[in-house]
Amino acid sequence: MGFGLGMAPKQTPLPPPKPVTGVSVEEAVLARRSIREYVDKPLTMDQLSLLLWSAQGLTELRYGLRAAPSAGATYPIELYVVIGEGSVEGLRKGVYRYVPQNHSLVLHKPEDVREELAEAALKQPWVREAPVTLAFCVVFARTTVRYGRRGFRYVFMDVGHAAQNVYLMATALGLGTVGVGAFNDEEVTAVLGLKGEEVPAYLMPVGVPSSNAPKSSTFEELEKYFRSRRG
Repeated sequence: MGFGLGMAPKQTPLPPPKPVTGVSVEEAVLARRSIREYVDKPLTMDQLSLLLWSAQGLTELRYGLRAAPSAGATYPIELYVVIGEGSVEGLRKGVYRYVPQNHSLVLHKPEDVREELAEAALKQPWVREAPVTLAFCVVFARTTVRYGRRGFRYVFMDVGHAAQNVYLMATALGLGTVGVGAFNDEEVTAVLGLKGEEVPAYLMPVGVPSSNAPKSSTFEELEKYFRSRRG
């Protein structure tokens, strides 16, 4: 994004990350499901903060390392978040860009674009109905300049690492999400207002799961099942 001389984008600071869930890694892995139905309830700023931090937030300050691994620490991901009207407590509608370096948001487009984003995502209703959608966009050159053609593969690995973090964080927070890879690249680029070399790679609608959301088995049920399959 370019800004005129002497101008800087207005930033919205996010609450600092801190342990709040009381959910173990094992419990989050067990409970994780792909959730496509949500109740009409906004997210809190604390929830949004932890989702974004889990995807691309800083976890080491000397070298600026992040929550999700990246090939050669090249960090090709630019993370945007689409927020509807009244969808996050204390935050206006719009498309925001996440800034890992100071854990803040920059308003990119002051519009609720969920309807247009859902159309670009082949009319998948969960993109329209979720209060928030994380949009993983990538700049391939950050990685390919070091690794050549193989860097294209590494970039998508990076997205997968970050997306799984979001899955687990959402689960621990009592939220639900689903990965969406089916969309029209050009249309999503236009809806998000992407510039330069940024390419959309993955969408993750997030919301409070409905009562119809799929549930996982218990650890006890898994133990019983595994025992029954052994000789």
